[in-house]
Amino acid sequence: MLKGGLTLAEVGETVQEGLAAGMAKAAAAGTPVRVGTLLCGMRMFDRTRETAELAVAFRDAGVVGFDIAGAEDGFPPADHLAAFEYLRRENVPFTIHAGEAHGLPSIHQALQVCGAQRIGHGVRITDDIPDLAAGKLGRLAGWVRDRRIALEMCPTSNLQTGAATSIAEHPVTALKDLGFRVTLNTDNRLVSGTTMTREMSLLVEQAGWTVDDLRTVTVNAVKSAFIPFDERCALIRDVVLPGYEAAR
Repeated sequence: MLKGGLTLAEVGETVQEGLAAGMAKAAAAGTPVRVGTLLCGMRMFDRTRETAELAVAFRDAGVVGFDIAGAEDGFPPADHLAAFEYLRRENVPFTIHAGEAHGLPSIHQALQVCGAQRIGHGVRITDDIPDLAAGKLGRLAGWVRDRRIALEMCPTSNLQTGAATSIAEHPVTALKDLGFRVTLNTDNRLVSGTTMTREMSLLVEQAGWTVDDLRTVTVNAVKSAFIPFDERCALIRDVVLPGYEAAR
């Protein structure tokens, strides 16, 4: 977009205008959709502070938070500490991709050094659970579960990157059963060739998930959404729970 002649601010304005038009169209059709945008800095580059400033500038215009994307191994989150400290000072929430291509040190750094409120992927938190069946947690895993830090888990993507071996054995099931705030995500629908419907269907077909399991992770996702508390409560009460009840 920048190469096409737009400024960063114009990119933000244009995307938000498009999303607002889409939400208005959905509402008019009787199927309202709530969209909140995360702005992503690429961890391989040095423009994350600039992107964080854009997130702050547009936080009242559709942007709800910040993320860092790109290769995890070799690009630790603390390299972008200035961006995260700035976001915390400005009261803008953020999530950090950690615990997929790199293990527990990446998750620890994202949480305890950078202050992430959610973890992208986080599949390697199982490295701190020596016996998944027994549910004995290490200190970091215990921190993640006890503080209700959302894990943005992406089964198909994890198979493609080698972070998991199968849908049936993906840690998302065991972590859900242990009470972690697990959420279900696509990661990148285009690259992974998937949808939320497909992710849910795979877990039902290959990991034995039920409607109750799908409801749990959906409620988890809304609870940890970067939108105001009253909106989260309303979405759970008026959309998610009635929808799953109807699905029964």
